[in-house]
Amino acid sequence: MHNSWPGGPMRMIMDSEAGDDTRSRKMDFDMASLKSLEETQQSWLLEPAAPKEKKEIDLGCVVCSRKMFFILIGTLFAAGAIVGLSILIYKFAPRKQHHPPPLDNYTIALKMALKFFDAQKSGHLPPSNNISWRSHSGLNDGRDAGVNLTGGYYDAGDNIKFGFPAAYAMTLLSWSVIEYKSKYLAAGELNHAKEIIKWGTDYMLKTFTSSSSTVDRVFAQVGSGNTSSPNDHYCWERPEDMDYPRPAYAVSSAPDLGAEMAAALAAASIVFKDTPAYSRKLITGATNIWTFARRMGNRASYVVGLPEGEVPFYNSTSYWDEFLWGGVWMYYATGNITYLQLITNSALAKNANANGGGPTYGVFSWDNKLIGAQVLLSRLLLVQSPGYPYEQLLREYHNQTQTVMCSYLPQFKKFGVTKGGLTVFMPGQPQLLQYAISNSMVASTYADYMKTFDVPGWTCRNIFYTAETLNIYAQSQVNYVLGHNPMNMSYVVGYGKKYPKQVHHRAASIPKTQTRVKCTEGYKYRDANLPNPHVIEGAMVAGPNRFDKYVDRRSNYQQAEPTLAANAALVGVLVSLSTVTKGGVDTNTIFNAIPPLFQSPPPAQMAP
Repeated sequence: MHNSWPGGPMRMIMDSEAGDDTRSRKMDFDMASLKSLEETQQSWLLEPAAPKEKKEIDLGCVVCSRKMFFILIGTLFAAGAIVGLSILIYKFAPRKQHHPPPLDNYTIALKMALKFFDAQKSGHLPPSNNISWRSHSGLNDGRDAGVNLTGGYYDAGDNIKFGFPAAYAMTLLSWSVIEYKSKYLAAGELNHAKEIIKWGTDYMLKTFTSSSSTVDRVFAQVGSGNTSSPNDHYCWERPEDMDYPRPAYAVSSAPDLGAEMAAALAAASIVFKDTPAYSRKLITGATNIWTFARRMGNRASYVVGLPEGEVPFYNSTSYWDEFLWGGVWMYYATGNITYLQLITNSALAKNANANGGGPTYGVFSWDNKLIGAQVLLSRLLLVQSPGYPYEQLLREYHNQTQTVMCSYLPQFKKFGVTKGGLTVFMPGQPQLLQYAISNSMVASTYADYMKTFDVPGWTCRNIFYTAETLNIYAQSQVNYVLGHNPMNMSYVVGYGKKYPKQVHHRAASIPKTQTRVKCTEGYKYRDANLPNPHVIEGAMVAGPNRFDKYVDRRSNYQQAEPTLAANAALVGVLVSLSTVTKGGVDTNTIFNAIPPLFQSPPPAQMAP
């Protein structure tokens, strides 16, 4: 084999060894260099490092590093951005609307029942009256007697202003506002109710010299039902069109009317405690008309001073119940202990038949307020407990109140009950609903007293009944009125799908026209078998007969006519049963004027 390397194989071996030696020397050199480099690096690493300069920020009260400062600023900025974004999302993002819960049926009916009073107003009406088919009327009332008797309320479907039932109606409205102010407020009706009361009390103050302590007369009625001709009952005219004589009747003796007016003004003075000047004006008027009512000598019912033809409409059968009823309200409004002495006078209690007896004992109405007074005096006993010498008679009033409450329950059969469940308090009399509702008002209010003041119930013939029993009874009567009856008809106009369409009411039955409808021209509207052109919303008609039958005809006034007294009681029981807000009666407002009572020797008995 040919060898191309010069020198042959030997040369190749030598060269190879020489090359190895050279590589070995280079490696030794490289190792030495590396060792030197490592030593140098180690000397660098072992040598202490120079201290770093800290970057700090002086904030005045504290010093922190720049890094920490920027972290803090960034955090705050991020938090602010998150909060701002959350606010924007909350403000502009679509969300579900929360509406208040729907009103219960009693509250709905309450709001309607108050509107009836707006439809009954006489005088120069304010723009807020909101009854489109009513306007100014009766602007000459009192002119024949040389006084201004404008204002007030028309009593029913006619255009007469009767002082006695109107005063009773205002007392009931004030009583309900005092006890259930929070419910009126929740229903959005407190100001409306107060305005209705003030319209009535403003008129009352015109009917006598309210600022004088020597009252010698009071106007009991404006308009004639039977005496003059033509008169209110003969004509069928809208109040705005009246052109017949409207005599004003003044009476010089009025223990019943005067005491009822005192009750109305005194109760209203409590309602208007937030308007001190007006409240004082009402108390002054109440005190003066009370003095007139209580005047000794020839005490005779106010109807004695009326023409004979006017007597039957609201003939008061006694004035002792008004003395007790009015005395209670005068005491609550003024705190004057002489009123407490009077209403705990055993002679007055006896004259007012407070110990019971008779088929109509316990029936609350415009004519007899005894049970209303006893319920109010039971409240005084439960809350104030005046002690000696008042407590004994107060306990008797309370015991009689419980006896009356037992008589309301159908199982005790004191009063008749229709097959449909309506209590018949005054057999043979019209206005069955008025009596059923007025007594339901006192029953439900008394039940609320017991519940508010932690009285679990009461006993009837050794059987215990809870306070709620009376609320349930009142509900049964109100539910009957609102449509749960054999006619399947609501007797409150405008409530429900079926209600009276031909209400006996002049203003509601005659169309509003540019030309006046004269006295007898209205007969065609009275006699027409057609619905009224105007819905008198909230009016409770007189109601069915004892067989639960109702004839919806305008001429059927014994069933189809509403009244102030009936609607005031309806308002009272509806607000009691309303569930628009929780809670019972207002505990102390009614007693705000009463000073602390301390036991003292028995006072001299006041003459009844």
